[in-house]
Amino acid sequence: MQMNKTAIPTPTLRKSAVKPKTASTRHLARWKSNWQLVLMFLPVVAFFIVFKYVPMLGNVIAFKQYNLMQGVWGSPWAGFDNFRMMMDNPQTLQIIRNTLFLSFFNIVIGFPFPVLVAVMLNEVRRLWFKKSIQTLVYLPHFFSWVIIGGITVTLFGSQAGVVNRVIEYFGGTPVSFLYQVSTWLGIFFGSAVWKEAGFGAIIYLAAIGSIDPHLYEAASIDGASKIKQIRHVTLPGIMPVMILMLILSMGKVMEVGFDHVYNLQNAVVSSASNVISTYIYTTGIQGGMYSITTAMGLFEAVIGLILVLGANRVAKKFNQSLW
Repeated sequence: MQMNKTAIPTPTLRKSAVKPKTASTRHLARWKSNWQLVLMFLPVVAFFIVFKYVPMLGNVIAFKQYNLMQGVWGSPWAGFDNFRMMMDNPQTLQIIRNTLFLSFFNIVIGFPFPVLVAVMLNEVRRLWFKKSIQTLVYLPHFFSWVIIGGITVTLFGSQAGVVNRVIEYFGGTPVSFLYQVSTWLGIFFGSAVWKEAGFGAIIYLAAIGSIDPHLYEAASIDGASKIKQIRHVTLPGIMPVMILMLILSMGKVMEVGFDHVYNLQNAVVSSASNVISTYIYTTGIQGGMYSITTAMGLFEAVIGLILVLGANRVAKKFNQSLW
């Protein structure tokens, strides 16, 4: 008996009603899921907009003959006249030279010390001793340069300085440390290292803490001494952080801290201590020449930006760039 085969209808596949998410939809969903973090970040954004980006509009003074009565936007335009006057000033070249000299050697001399302090502290096994030394080297970071200047005068003053008292006690002749360019430079660089080396060491200590301890164990098994472990494990491990700090410090080559120089300088060593920041203060704020000093400050910022971009470009060739 032959049975009739009835055709069984096959179900048709319905197109999915769910549309694929576009890139904008995914970004919107991500913002909605992290709105609490965005809300916490808003004060930071507001701070940078109000205190960092809005004041940049004041750089327009460099291209105007600014006066207080007409204000920033009412003052007449001067074009590049302020920059020409700045370059025609015979003191400008010396000021730029002093700024570059002090900043460059401040970086060269001060850069290795935080690394050295961090490596030495990392090798200390007595926890109480390590914390004590770390507190002592970190404490000067909280001192203002006014306090540092007072300590410097107390130590190296010509008449009542502690160092000169000791020299006189042993029959020597007092030295005018703060009134000779060579000794003043040594005090300038030394005070910068003493104040900031401890703060930089904390950054490198954190970087050392992220190194895999098995690398030290393997090096110890292979018979490597502490010096070789530092050379072949510790320093390569913190090299990315060192390059990052170096790139950031390159942006300050044209920027010598005003407080640092102003609290240590005097008229006798002005040939070495007169820098852009002190020139802006004395000529711009005290002398009322706002346009020329704004031009000088803008010139300083542009040079700093070029140096940062150049340092990052060089670091990119070694795969260690900041961006």
